[in-house]
Amino acid sequence: MWQFLVELWPGKLYIFCTFLAFAIPYLTYKTNQLLHKHGDPPWKKTNE
Repeated sequence: MWQFLVELWPGKLYIFCTFLAFAIPYLTYKTNQLLHKHGDPPWKKTNE
């Protein structure tokens, strides 16, 4: 039974690449938000 479950489990590289596929766009999005928050001129900021 364990052998069957171990064979179904993806490899370490697969899990790492899946994590990177989420982490890289998320960090890019958050960095972009931070840069716009601190770098946009006053006339370009929206009223929130």
